[in-house]
Amino acid sequence: MAVSDQDKKTPLYDEHVAAGGRMVSFAGFVMPVQYTSVKEEHIAVRTAAGLFDVSHMGEIFIRGPEAFGFVQRVSCNDHAKMTVGRAQYTGLMYPQGTFVDDVLVHKMADDEYLLVVNAANVDKDFAYLEELAEDEAGVDVFNRSHEYAQLAVQGPAAAEVLQPLVSVNLDEIKYYRFTWGEAVGERALIARTGYTGEDGFEVYVAADVAPRVWRAVVEEGTPRGMLPVGLGARDTLRFEAGMSLYGNDIDETTTPLEAGLGWIVKLGKGPFIGSEVLQRQAAHGVERILVGFEMVDRGIARHGYPVFLGADDETPVGEVTSGTQSPTFGKALGMAYVPTDRSGSGGELYVGIRTKRARAKIVDLPFYSRKKKAVAS
Repeated sequence: MAVSDQDKKTPLYDEHVAAGGRMVSFAGFVMPVQYTSVKEEHIAVRTAAGLFDVSHMGEIFIRGPEAFGFVQRVSCNDHAKMTVGRAQYTGLMYPQGTFVDDVLVHKMADDEYLLVVNAANVDKDFAYLEELAEDEAGVDVFNRSHEYAQLAVQGPAAAEVLQPLVSVNLDEIKYYRFTWGEAVGERALIARTGYTGEDGFEVYVAADVAPRVWRAVVEEGTPRGMLPVGLGARDTLRFEAGMSLYGNDIDETTTPLEAGLGWIVKLGKGPFIGSEVLQRQAAHGVERILVGFEMVDRGIARHGYPVFLGADDETPVGEVTSGTQSPTFGKALGMAYVPTDRSGSGGELYVGIRTKRARAKIVDLPFYSRKKKAVAS
């Protein structure tokens, strides 16, 4: 993850350097992987609050009188009941029923939708959507990613930290809702969304005002135990919450049903890109499925490690998609695709760690939720 001269800087780069962030290359950007330690930053989010720079994410707008129909066609979720100010998680689909990307759809107006897409996929997603829109009258696609910065304040104290700095009542923004207002006197879109498993907000502002907003949040949040958080803890937080990472847990080879994301697949809404494949999978079942597991033997299951059904099997059934030592639970946890008939909770797996086969036990996902705050065991 060495920094390259080709990497872009977010509008908050100087703030990260001033705060002592260890900068690395990620998705074409120079980003902080940590400031203090991954564990300390992770625990701050679970117990108080954390401040994230997520300005590397992309903002793609779909506009026009046929914008709704277009979004319905490219997405596996059903956006028919969305009102202005609502957001939905969904998959942007290939014809084979697999992920172009996983995105957040925001309904800005009856004829306008904002898609927040993964940083590494911005150009790919935009090109895909633009090509599809060429065949449809009444739809225009705009990539405005360079115009926006995005800050996230996450954790049980997130509302307390952010409220003095914004012009809207945060209590009135329900989960997966958003509104326009001001942050530190600057126009901002404020959404109650996030990628940590905690309550929190994502704030979109013009790129040139982002440093002032960042500094104000730091000043307000530091006395309340908030820390700036880098990519390292962002990953461990989303992992514990069972949230998929594109490129690891989901990609162009996986379908939402295989990934355990059947709740975002709405086959009853009518045809959409990839729906025929997903209809067949729903009817006949999938051959593999993403599961969570907890290491029984010593060792940490890292991304890419082979996964076996038996201790003496020569051929792996898959590999670890995500895995780490959980800062919340102090246990080594992981996720992997396994045959569906061997995916039941309590079943055994073996992870190839160096020259050894380490035993693991399948557990329910998510590992963590702020409601149950426990690992299945």
